[in-house]
Amino acid sequence: MPASTLERTARPRRSRTRSRNINGRPALVISTLKPHQYDLRTACASLICPDCKTWVPITCIHAKKPKLVPHDTGRAGKAPAIRCQGSNRLITVDVKVKKWQERLEDGNAETVHRRPTTVLRKPKVAPAPAVSQIAAQKQTATTDDEPGDGWPLWLLRELKWASTESAVRDADTRRAQLPAGEAPLGAPPVPLKTLHPEGRAS
Repeated sequence: MPASTLERTARPRRSRTRSRNINGRPALVISTLKPHQYDLRTACASLICPDCKTWVPITCIHAKKPKLVPHDTGRAGKAPAIRCQGSNRLITVDVKVKKWQERLEDGNAETVHRRPTTVLRKPKVAPAPAVSQIAAQKQTATTDDEPGDGWPLWLLRELKWASTESAVRDADTRRAQLPAGEAPLGAPPVPLKTLHPEGRAS
């Protein structure tokens, strides 16, 4: 495939450039940016480009005319090679390094105390069923030991009573038939004669 048909990608941003071109836009004043948006250390002088919102090196930070290096808007080697309008823009450094460090430290100290507290979210509770729903559930309720296949509860009770009715009747009949002349042990004798208490003499 010819090289001319390949899509150009953004080049890596260099820390220094020999370009003498100067952007015609007004110079960017450092003091108009926030302390965390630029770095005035000589080894890594850079700032966030107002146009593409990415960190861009500043060439000749201590020279008379520092400026932003030419850079593309996208990621190097991945995004298309589109030159940012902020390339070669002059920078006005009107903040001392010591003052910048103090402002940066003060800002960090304030943000540490502004950490949000842990939000405890309330557990989601299922809405209570209506009275009609509770009644319907009771009508179709089944026990674990006797699954009813969704039969109504009253029908299950009738079937259970029918299976034990004869045994219950037999137990009641045997309980009523006590042996003649015998009484439960430890029980007082039952009076066979009607007692009539006498009136108190006046």
